[in-house]
Amino acid sequence: MKKLTLKEEEIMDILWDNGPMFIREMLAFYKEPKPHYNTVATLVKLLVEKGFVCYRPLGNTYQYEAKITRKQYHGSALSDIISQYYDNSYTKVVSQFIEDQKMDLEELKKLISEIENNRKQ
Repeated sequence: MKKLTLKEEEIMDILWDNGPMFIREMLAFYKEPKPHYNTVATLVKLLVEKGFVCYRPLGNTYQYEAKITRKQYHGSALSDIISQYYDNSYTKVVSQFIEDQKMDLEELKKLISEIENNRKQ
């Protein structure tokens, strides 16, 4: 899956949080100074081309919505990082967290419990 730029992710966050909408509606979610309508329209067009957003014509305009969920995108981005930096080993990732003291024993036990529960289902 392709990566999003910060500006593209900003639009995706608006769509993920609020559902389908028109570009004019998206503009309401930006803080001042708001970007120009054409700037947002161009970014949305790029998101359509990348396959992140789809649209449906309504009258003489289009309503846009996310084609993938936030969870799908974040999962794909995480998989890319694990592939690139950890040889596709989730064990190496967890080991890194433990070595860097970003995960303690209680969190590790909770993770093991979640894995065991998911295997039972």
